[in-house]
Amino acid sequence: MQDSLEEQARRFATEAHAGAGQRRKYTDEPYIVHPAAVAELVRSVSHDAALLAAAWLHDTVEDTAITLGDIEAGFGERVAALVEMLTDSAPATAKNRAARKVAHFRHTASASPDAQTIKLADIIDNTRAIVRFDPHFARIYLVEKRLQIALLKQGDAQLWQQASAVIESGIAQLKQPPYNVPESWFEKQQAKYREPQA
Repeated sequence: MQDSLEEQARRFATEAHAGAGQRRKYTDEPYIVHPAAVAELVRSVSHDAALLAAAWLHDTVEDTAITLGDIEAGFGERVAALVEMLTDSAPATAKNRAARKVAHFRHTASASPDAQTIKLADIIDNTRAIVRFDPHFARIYLVEKRLQIALLKQGDAQLWQQASAVIESGIAQLKQPPYNVPESWFEKQQAKYREPQA
């Protein structure tokens, strides 16, 4: 009996990330623990096979030698289209982090509701890790994610609520001791991402 589309995607992603020698930044676990967590979050709101396959594969094109052509050949057009919408295509020429991030936010904002659902699951899992292991970087990251999810309203409402809660709780945590980041710092940081008015 042939494996399900999701099982094929799980195996493919596991091999791709391991082959690239990729590990989780803070825990040094095999990278696949992240796509696994994203797939589980997506499964909590949908049993769509293509959606679950794309959740497993969402970082393969960005982080490994795998191309969108490889994804399409192995998993079909719909999965490849979802992965493409989730791949950060911000030009490396963008001047600074804020400019790159704004370009990426626009890219995910134009993604389909299904792709936005996977992106929300991705944000939930990454946010948990960053607040726990890197509170200093988390200050910048949480502001970015707060801005990004404001553009992801077409994704699953339940995951949107969860993403918003995990971001706001991270920000609240950083305002408390031992971090004591003032509200004004978050406001100033957020202003960096406002696009200059034409």
